[in-house]
Amino acid sequence: MNKASRLQAAKTWLPKYEGENIVKGYSKHFAVDRLSAVNELQILGVQIDPEYIKQLKETAKNKEKASKLRKLQKEQAQALEEDSDSDETFYYIAGYTSGGVPYGITWEEMGMDPFEDEDDDIPF
Repeated sequence: MNKASRLQAAKTWLPKYEGENIVKGYSKHFAVDRLSAVNELQILGVQIDPEYIKQLKETAKNKEKASKLRKLQKEQAQALEEDSDSDETFYYIAGYTSGGVPYGITWEEMGMDPFEDEDDDIPF
């Protein structure tokens, strides 16, 4: 449903609404986010507490930041997986043969177990 249709339908919905939070109810009924619900309800003449609007805007901003952070973390994790220069056999993979077989320094040659924390031997 587009905005014009929602506004038209809301004129008949508003008088029937019996819930406690009109913004939440509008948002759920018309499947829009709460800030859009606030904007459309204000167009319809509904008075909404400015402090509540401020909280909604802050929540939306925090959700966006969290989403961007999750996306960045996911991209970094994928980059680490793709650019991995070690595996369970090799401490460091220097390259691959034409047949796709890795070569490099093995964990055994390094005197370590696979994925052992390298910083364990540092005394400080």
